[in-house]
Amino acid sequence: MNKYKVQQLTNGEYMDWILKKHYAKRICSVSYAFGLVKDLDKIVGVCTFGSSPNYQYNDGKCIFNNMKVRTLELNRLVLNETSEKNILSFFLSKCLKLLPSPLAVISYADPNMNHTGYIYQATNWLYTGTSNPKNRFHFEDGSTFDIRRGIHTKGKIVKTEKLLPTYRYLYLLGSKKQKKDMLRDLKFDLFDYPKGKNKRYETIDIDMNYQQSLFDECL
Repeated sequence: MNKYKVQQLTNGEYMDWILKKHYAKRICSVSYAFGLVKDLDKIVGVCTFGSSPNYQYNDGKCIFNNMKVRTLELNRLVLNETSEKNILSFFLSKCLKLLPSPLAVISYADPNMNHTGYIYQATNWLYTGTSNPKNRFHFEDGSTFDIRRGIHTKGKIVKTEKLLPTYRYLYLLGSKKQKKDMLRDLKFDLFDYPKGKNKRYETIDIDMNYQQSLFDECL
């Protein structure tokens, strides 16, 4: 992994990447953006963290019973399709290490896009179940709207699509005591990981054992 480094990115560096390469094709709230850089100057991956669309998550009210913990959402994670095997957990672990703590990081895997969250499973995130199912509205101009993604275009609704609930994952950052206290105060129940096939950034032939070893080396 010596030819790779992870660095913070400016708006101009990550926006084009997200718009062109991530399946959502839209900009989200970004507080921290990191790039996976190869051979000193070539960006081959982008990971961003920002405020959740559900504002009640941002101070931990929906996550913890009594504690107030800043919460960010991992809202974009994308690699070049030509990236080598097993680089994703290296990248993610470096990004987490660069975030402030204590912190709770929440992220979702979307089964509507054939994602179950193998990268979160490979790097020991907590699986806390599914979000509430939502509808996606299709407009006559070809645009769509669903509550979670927050995109709305006025016009006639021509189709309503019932979406599968997304898989919700949580990662706790802090000292051993802080993480232990957060874990004890969780509102969520914890469950076994969901299984299924994945595509795009989660299908770079993930070797689960090797991914975990890379993650452990970085934290």
